[in-house]
Amino acid sequence: MAALLERRGARMDELRQTVEREVRYANISIIEGHDASQYGIGIVSARIAEMVLNDERAVIPIGSYQKRFGVTLSLPSIVGRRGVIEVLEPEMSDEEREGLRNSADALNKALERVRKQPKTKAAASN
Repeated sequence: MAALLERRGARMDELRQTVEREVRYANISIIEGHDASQYGIGIVSARIAEMVLNDERAVIPIGSYQKRFGVTLSLPSIVGRRGVIEVLEPEMSDEEREGLRNSADALNKALERVRKQPKTKAAASN
């Protein structure tokens, strides 16, 4: 990938920043185009249902519980009739691996805060 980027006169860090920005703000683009985000959610949900029903074994980034990290993370995975069949570990630099670990740690900390909150009883309906 680095060689291809170099031939095009681009750099890996620039590509990484561009991809991160586009992924981070994709929902805003959907809202601006449709005045709501449920369209994007509906399209993705329908596509995942197709993959499962047709046992497509398609490779997509999808969230699933990662025992090694103790939280759900979106990683490239093979999806078919049984759901996530296999999680594919992409090649990562040390910096990327550290970023993934930091993300998992942040999710674990948030989960601990939620677990420590006192449970409230649902209001009884009349």
